[in-house]
Order: sequence, then structure tokens, then C-alpha cells
Amino acid sequence: MNYLKVTIIGGVALLMAGCFDNKEAVVEHNRCTTVWYEQVESQYPTGDGQGHGPDLGSEEWRSVVEFKLGIRDDDNVPATSSEEWCTYIDERYIQAQDNS
Repeated sequence: MNYLKVTIIGGVALLMAGCFDNKEAVVEHNRCTTVWYEQVESQYPTGDGQGHGPDLGSEEWRSVVEFKLGIRDDDNVPATSSEEWCTYIDERYIQAQDNS
């Protein structure tokens, strides 16, 4: 009897799951993470080619990224210490380059 209940409940759950429109689901792009910093670094290297350079994600590193992008001292760029900085860089430079 319990097996029958579990089977029926499972079947109903599967049917209901198929009724939902999952096309609206938005996948959040991770920013300000080590993986994201590595992606930025691969596209805009900050080192000297001999293994020397600022620590990924540090204020110094972010400043060098801005320099490489030609946006240092641009008032439209969020503060390098903010989460918004990563979003700004990602949307305008990282994703844009990935889509080209």
C-alpha cells in the first residue's frame, strides 16, 4: 500500500513539474569570485609576463584592469572596492568580449 502511495505521489509531482514554464528562470552570473577574476585576468592580463603582478581581486589588481581597459579616472565606473565594480566590468567588457 505504501509503495502505491509513493508511486502515485511521485507521478503527480512529475506531472506538475512539467506544467511550469521554466523559460523565465534567470541564471545569475557570478561576479567578484576567484573564477571571475581568473576569467578577467585571462582576457586582460595584469602581470609582467614573468609571473609578477598584483593579487587577483585586490584593489591594485582592479586598478590595473581599469588601466588596461582605458577607464581609470572615469567617473562612470563604480568604486573598485564595490561589488558594482565587478558588475560594471563584467557587463561592458567580459560578457561583451565573450559574445563577439
